[in-house]
Amino acid sequence: MAKNKNTLVYEKVNGWEQVTAGDEKKIRSFSEDYKGFISAAKTERLCHDIGVDLAKKKGYSDLEDYIASGKKLKAGDKVYYSVAGKTLILAHMGKESLEDGLRVIGGHTDSPRLDLKPRPLYEDSDMVLFDTHYYGGIRKYQWVAIPLALYGVIITADGKKVNIAIGDDPSDPIFTITDLLPHLAKDQSKKTLADGITGEGLNLIISSQKDKKRSAKEFLLDILNEKYGICEADFIRAEIEVVPAGQARDLGFDRSMVLAYGHDDRVSAYTGMRAILDLKNTPKYTAVCILCDKEEIGSVGSTGMESYVFENTIAELINLSCKTYSDLTLRRCLKRSKMLSADVNVLHDPNYPEVSSPNNNAASLNCGLVLTKYYGSRGKGMTNDAR
Repeated sequence: MAKNKNTLVYEKVNGWEQVTAGDEKKIRSFSEDYKGFISAAKTERLCHDIGVDLAKKKGYSDLEDYIASGKKLKAGDKVYYSVAGKTLILAHMGKESLEDGLRVIGGHTDSPRLDLKPRPLYEDSDMVLFDTHYYGGIRKYQWVAIPLALYGVIITADGKKVNIAIGDDPSDPIFTITDLLPHLAKDQSKKTLADGITGEGLNLIISSQKDKKRSAKEFLLDILNEKYGICEADFIRAEIEVVPAGQARDLGFDRSMVLAYGHDDRVSAYTGMRAILDLKNTPKYTAVCILCDKEEIGSVGSTGMESYVFENTIAELINLSCKTYSDLTLRRCLKRSKMLSADVNVLHDPNYPEVSSPNNNAASLNCGLVLTKYYGSRGKGMTNDAR
């Protein structure tokens, strides 16, 4: 932002007006890395796994190994902590005691999607479908008539873990949810956007072939057993997500933007992770990055931030780095820490100007980071008003 010398108001300046050719080269190089990440990490599990792999390449060790051995942590040590293969915490130990606080950045890696129900497979009119339940605040009409992919895990009866990733490789099949043809949608068109497509109508078409001996469902089950070694009962022990198929792409003739599924909030998770992984020197205060799960549904569960996973991890760091452990040390650490809760924000959209905040309070494209002092609604209800 450029400061007007005659006023205290800061004027917005488009960032492209200020970058040098060298800056632009770095920006585009970083963006290519990000596009590769967001194309591959379409679920919180994949974000976690890729994060662990990147951390190991940067010299990070599993905190569980320190806990098991009792080996002490010292300044410069780098550790990661995995929570059920979904939430990941990275820590680069600093020169100051943990009692003096942390420097934390956190982002979430889950995004709105569709989940398969525990017994998802059914046949109707010689077609085989998956019954789904939406996760997070989706807009249902956006999920019909587009290519979709499947990602997740299945645990078979003998305990074998089968990873599912179908729909993004060019040789893979894809899936879809149907919508009505325009000339059949007279009654649907009278409904609101929220009611035009129902949640129970978001069922994924996955198969239609049959033969004289097998129904369409039986035909599909034989394919699943032959290709993946799974049976219908295995879906009870599965966690499979339905996400848009396709890779991240440059947006615009000038390639100045990125179009991809999951910017919210993997753009913050990735940049936060890169910030800590790219640290070259030992920081003054211990640096921590949190890549968390379940934000889209209220941060609940054992992998969400409503649990004690963060506090418990910091307690382990204190126990392995300080002379003695005490609850007071943990409380002082948290009190003296500073954190950026990194998430996406809305920009002014010329197609929908009526929803932007007036009087220069709306964020604008290419004008830098957005710092949100408070959020909430109806008189700052449920807000976190930063000091």
